[in-house]
Amino acid sequence: MIKCFTVTIIAIFLSLQAFATDIPTLIWQFQADKSALSRKYTLKESEEFYDRFEKLYADYHTSLSEVDFASLSHSAQVDFILLKNHLDKELYQLKLDRGDFEKVKSFGEFLEPLRIFIVDRRRGNHPESEKIAEVFQAQRKELAQQRKGLESNEQKLERWQLAEKASGMVAELGKNLEEAFKFYDGYDPEFSWWVTQPYENLKKDLEVYAEFLKDYYSTEAVKDDGSGIIGRPIGREAIIESLGHEFIPYTPEELVEIAEKEFAWSEKQMLYASRELGFGDDWKAALEHVKGTYFPVGEWPAEINRMAEEAVEFLEERDVITIPEMAKETWRMRMMSPAEQRFAPFFLGGEVIQIAYPTDEMSHEEKMMSLRGNNPHFSRAVVHHELIPGHHLQQFMNQRHKTHRRLFYTPFWTEGWALYWEFNLWDKDFPRNAEDRIGMMFWRMHRSARIIFSLNYHMEKMTPQESIDFLVERVGHERANAEAEVRRSFEGRYGPLYQIAYMTGGLQFYHLKKELVDNGQMGEKEFHDRIMQENSIPVALVRAILKEEPLSRDEEVKWRFYE
Repeated sequence: MIKCFTVTIIAIFLSLQAFATDIPTLIWQFQADKSALSRKYTLKESEEFYDRFEKLYADYHTSLSEVDFASLSHSAQVDFILLKNHLDKELYQLKLDRGDFEKVKSFGEFLEPLRIFIVDRRRGNHPESEKIAEVFQAQRKELAQQRKGLESNEQKLERWQLAEKASGMVAELGKNLEEAFKFYDGYDPEFSWWVTQPYENLKKDLEVYAEFLKDYYSTEAVKDDGSGIIGRPIGREAIIESLGHEFIPYTPEELVEIAEKEFAWSEKQMLYASRELGFGDDWKAALEHVKGTYFPVGEWPAEINRMAEEAVEFLEERDVITIPEMAKETWRMRMMSPAEQRFAPFFLGGEVIQIAYPTDEMSHEEKMMSLRGNNPHFSRAVVHHELIPGHHLQQFMNQRHKTHRRLFYTPFWTEGWALYWEFNLWDKDFPRNAEDRIGMMFWRMHRSARIIFSLNYHMEKMTPQESIDFLVERVGHERANAEAEVRRSFEGRYGPLYQIAYMTGGLQFYHLKKELVDNGQMGEKEFHDRIMQENSIPVALVRAILKEEPLSRDEEVKWRFYE
């Protein structure tokens, strides 16, 4: 009996020890734990939420601290660094959010009885219905008093973002209160009898209070510069912190300087193509000529399909990357609605390429801007960006190789890889003529411009309207398309560094190819295939994998790729 017990203890110890060095399993467990906690703690603007998630990240940091890093394989060491970096990034953002929460929590502290009711509901506690009705009635009075006090207070919130956070906190409480009410309503007749009317009245009062808080900020805090585009500048310090989590050792000013150099190079290529077309040094006139080559209405989707197949044939003839037959077979296409095109005036891609194209309900001006902005020479430069070897191939491979790393998704890998192929295909003489070269350079200038306007915006040196004007005047965008591009950058579901990731990530891959392929250390096909098999991770760590560089548990990659 003792012998069996001892064997069992040893087996448990060995299994735990094995788990500690199985970093992919630890990554999967972290994702499961975070997902479970997110479903449980639905009051995200609360002390309870912030405390619990701080503990989650601390617990996983402790797990990593107990791992013998030196005993891990090189691939597992990369996974270790990725998880540690991810925990640091999540904790940094959590602390920023909590800092703002601390500034606005007083606007909802008097509603604590409602939070108690919501928390009690989680375990299905039997409600004291009459008391709850009294609480709801009392909360309505406190809401009225709170708002009256705020209206007479001249000291408002210093930033409109804080006002929206305060409003969101109250709206979220209302949503959770509705879920808790519906849990009992109809299932507990006494509860419905007592609580229904007080709840309906309280619900309306909470909605009014949340709307009131949206505008409770200082008149000196400018929310709209006249463009109608509302963004959230994060500031220089947060940019540098975020770049650090991407293992990019550059300041925002250095990245803007790089973008200006790349823009100037592209502009020179525009001049060469402009002269070839007979427009001399007026490359914007040459650009207007190219915009006027749009396809007849109704024929565009078939041309997209032809372009997609052309890019695959071009790559396979040169045997520079493995393209699975299933990847070639399974991509699809759809047309974007006019509403979607307000945020995305060009293609979006992945397994489904989404085509921006005018519809019959658009105004004539909108139709022409869409046609001109999606002409065949512009589009030939980006269909492969969206499909193969770009986003569709990426997603296809990410679902099949080192899938635990999908947690570490980064646009510097995703958008950087797709843009890298625009660079690589340019070098391989993919453009057939001067019009194609103008199309490719338009996009290359556009990606440089993204770095310039988005970083300057987040450092509060440019406004959304100035960003729009910059795209129109410096890059040659149609104004409606420029507005959509800026709206997508600052109001879309993208992180603050997303738009700089195209050019920055593309340059990382491009210079990594120079370092490894052009110098003869690795074949080009092997280089591309290996990248596709490592999943979406910071490009500096892709480099560490391909070069098999020694790593440390506190790795701070300082790869100055643009040098």
